[in-house]
Amino acid sequence: MKSNKKIAVVIPCYKASKHITEVLVTVPQFIDHIIVVDDACPENSGGKVNEIADTRTHIIFHETNKGVGGAVISGFRKAIEFRCDIVVKLDGDGQMNPNEIEKLIQPLLHDFADYTKGNRFHDFKALKCMPKIRLFGNSVLSFFIKAASGYWSIMDPTNGFFAISSKTLRDLNLDKIDKGYFFETDMLINLNLVDKVVQDIPISAIYKDEISSLSIRKVILTFPFRMMKGLLKRLLFKYYIYNFNMVSIYLLVGLPLLLFGFVLGSYKWRIGAIENVENSAGTIMLTALPIILGMQFLLQAISIDIANVPKRSAS
Repeated sequence: MKSNKKIAVVIPCYKASKHITEVLVTVPQFIDHIIVVDDACPENSGGKVNEIADTRTHIIFHETNKGVGGAVISGFRKAIEFRCDIVVKLDGDGQMNPNEIEKLIQPLLHDFADYTKGNRFHDFKALKCMPKIRLFGNSVLSFFIKAASGYWSIMDPTNGFFAISSKTLRDLNLDKIDKGYFFETDMLINLNLVDKVVQDIPISAIYKDEISSLSIRKVILTFPFRMMKGLLKRLLFKYYIYNFNMVSIYLLVGLPLLLFGFVLGSYKWRIGAIENVENSAGTIMLTALPIILGMQFLLQAISIDIANVPKRSAS
């Protein structure tokens, strides 16, 4: 692949010593810099990298574990220091095919997108090998992340195989992005706030004998709160600080109506159940109408939000 763009690959490493050598030797030759971040790995993954004679490789050692997001951000800063034009994030556990980097960066090279990410859900044959519980969980999680980030057309949003332009990196406040496993989702939320175009790229799904350090229990307990926080942050900035449009009005009117209807309805139902008295038709309508109107306003807000997904203007 011929390009005048300088490209870096960032590889965060934590308990990746078993696969890191295999990953590094398959990184395409058109990559200018390979930045390996040993995130205080107990298996000394960075030491394994030293055994490979590749002048493109640079190793960053963290004295304390900063999380996958913290490791990637360290790599981002080093890539910016090297004045790279495009940065690709590649995991060190062998689940991503380095030969697909060229496909991943094409929209960035032609300025069709600011951020591209892999989508394993296009590979039907490989999906059959994905654990069913993981497939279901990813699908459900995808919907909620779409709502939180505002990128309604993407799929497989937690996929960590992505590429980003250096200009986009400079527009982001890297200090404010989550350093843990919420990193990919928080990246999407922050990309939306600065109106960056995100594009899905079909990639293959690879599953080996890697051991994930991600705790499912931790995800269940922490992700919903973080996604809600991210959604509120996006709505506040995008529709009340940076702009004010019909979404702003629909939310201001719809949410109070919906809340009023649910609270009043719950109260009347409880009183009726305790006193064994049926509520009148007027009371039922007084409860139902705000709920119906509130839902309609919220659906309109969602419809406009979907239409507001950042995209390139036709030239």
